[in-house]
Amino acid sequence: MEAEVLEALRPGPASLIADGTIGGGGHAAALLQESAPTGRLVGCDRDGLAVAAAAARLSDFAGRFEIRQGNFAELADWIEPESCDGVLLDLGVSSPQLDQPERGFSFQEDGPLDMRQDQRQELTAAKLLNESEAEELAGIFWRYGNEEQSRRIARALVREREQRPFMRTRQLAELMEKLSPRAGRKTHPATKVFQALRVAVNDEIGSLERGLAGSVKILKPGGRLAVISFHSVEDRVVKEFGRRLSRDYESPGEVDVPELRRPRPAVTRWVWRKALTPGEAELRDNPRSRSAQLRVLEKLKI
Repeated sequence: MEAEVLEALRPGPASLIADGTIGGGGHAAALLQESAPTGRLVGCDRDGLAVAAAAARLSDFAGRFEIRQGNFAELADWIEPESCDGVLLDLGVSSPQLDQPERGFSFQEDGPLDMRQDQRQELTAAKLLNESEAEELAGIFWRYGNEEQSRRIARALVREREQRPFMRTRQLAELMEKLSPRAGRKTHPATKVFQALRVAVNDEIGSLERGLAGSVKILKPGGRLAVISFHSVEDRVVKEFGRRLSRDYESPGEVDVPELRRPRPAVTRWVWRKALTPGEAELRDNPRSRSAQLRVLEKLKI
């Protein structure tokens, strides 16, 4: 969604943009091109291979960008408060990660059950799947994959691993096909379980919550935060974050009780009330973008 991101973040010659999920550098290159000749970009990615790929792709913009390996949850730890004109978070798994069987993100080809975005961490999908109790696995499948059969699937996986531990993506995918036969459905029965394991292994929801809060801290008043999400679990987090900061009051606890509200200025506003989705041309060129949703917040001047 390159055109939509550029429209949202409005990069210019004096701007500083933070890209918290730099991936292969596609959005970063467009942002640097649009902000020529002096606009700058700082970015990070948990995947060391992505950082190397982005550095190579952005070589024509030498002197105007800084990228490092790290989690966007930590943006506010190394970027000055209120220094950025825009922040971009492009969530989820990247195409290069999906296309490399050895990374273990996809069930389309066989590979190790890895799923680590940052390969320096110890926790892998295999370790999580082989060592977690059935109730914990059921919770992961339900919370992060919206899997309605989470308990039944978790019990079956625990029984299966008693015979042989889960080590390969094909092993898990084939078992899911036995548990939930496809029966003409377009979606593979392993889709939700793979998504949930990936989210849990990489603490994607916790990272997103911290990354959203940190992004607002590093934005200048009037700066914008653009978030591209790909599934309903992360999109709900983005929407709730935006709703909370766009209110002119705060309420203690998880439930908004009118009697307990305390007035305060709104911190952000929605730039577009509804999420933007890819156009027909992008869907033809990149079918994987079909579930993308772009939401944009602007930090208010208080």
